[in-house]
This record gives sequence, C-alpha cells and structure tokens, in this order.
Amino acid sequence: MYLCSQIIKTKQDMEVISIERSTYEELLTSFNSFVTKMKEMANRGKDKGLGDWLDNQDVCQMLNISPRTLQTLRDNGTLAYSQINRKLFYKPEDVESILHVVAGRDCPHGYYKKSNSFESLF
Repeated sequence: MYLCSQIIKTKQDMEVISIERSTYEELLTSFNSFVTKMKEMANRGKDKGLGDWLDNQDVCQMLNISPRTLQTLRDNGTLAYSQINRKLFYKPEDVESILHVVAGRDCPHGYYKKSNSFESLF
C-alpha cells in the first residue's frame, strides 16, 4: 500500500493528499467491511430489547408490595434483576418464581394458596 505522493497547500491552509487508486480502493474496501461488521453488531442487539422486562413499578403493582419490600427481595437474593444505569429491570419468569414467597408472607404460618398464579396478576 503506497500512501501520499504529494501534499499541496491551498490558500485556506487545507491539505490535499494524493494517493494511488489501488490504495484508495483498498482503504474503501476496508472501510466498507468495517461498516458491515458494525451493522451486524447493531442488528444483534435488536433481538435483546427490553420487550418483556418489568421495571420496579410493574413488579410492585403485580406483587402488591412496597418499593422497600422489593428492595429487600433484591438485597437478600430472592429476586434477580438487571441494572442499566440507575434503572432496574426484572424478567417476568423471575417474578413468577418468587410469587409463592410474596404470597406466603401475608398468610399465617407461611401457608399460601397454590391457586394464585402469575397470570392472574395482569
């Protein structure tokens, strides 16, 4: 790859760089390959959107719990979560898996009705 045969200064202090056609075509091919790879990476992320994820407010409403109780569930490892910046998100299946824990706290001696289902919360 041969680069730069001459530099010409214009009146406005701009530089003009002259390169061989083959060098330019190699550079263009490399750039186009880079752009293609970046587009592929961007498209991979589209499948991983926040589609079914729930935020704090959603989970509190579904489980009928306070934000402090939700924090306790996170702190003691009962409920898994993901954090993006300062916002917390939960997978619906994780919320469903702790439904019995939350339902059991309202009943004496930790008993709960098995008829409660995640779908009924919607």
